[in-house]
Amino acid sequence: MNPLATVLQQEAKALLNTANQLQPDQAEAALNLLQQCSEQGAKLVVTGVGKSGIVARKIAATLSSTGTPAYFVHPGEASHGDLGMIAHDDAVLALSNSGNTQELNDLVEYTRRFSIPLIAITARPNSMISELADVALILPSVPEGCPM
Repeated sequence: MNPLATVLQQEAKALLNTANQLQPDQAEAALNLLQQCSEQGAKLVVTGVGKSGIVARKIAATLSSTGTPAYFVHPGEASHGDLGMIAHDDAVLALSNSGNTQELNDLVEYTRRFSIPLIAITARPNSMISELADVALILPSVPEGCPM
């Protein structure tokens, strides 16, 4: 089979698995938090490290370009002064495959201390971030699209 077709089929299957396994109540709660944030004129802070950080940057850029005020904050930089960029009426969307990324600890603690809404997207339901988040969207385990 064509390698490109194989990768595309794997990616399509991963999207279908996500659609089928996503908890509807959690997805609705996340959307409600985002809507409340938008209605209050607050910003969405998107964060993550490594590959999750790259995806988080893209999410923030896409949301900003479609009218939702959003920006990326690197969790490592947040721990060294950038937490002040996050206002008390903002919301945070944190991406972490493991859900236990050390670099996210200070940022997550900041959201808890100041009651800033936190939405987590992770693959681990029993992780630090999924347990502390207001809403946790748990992704299914899927293989990488490419063997490399």
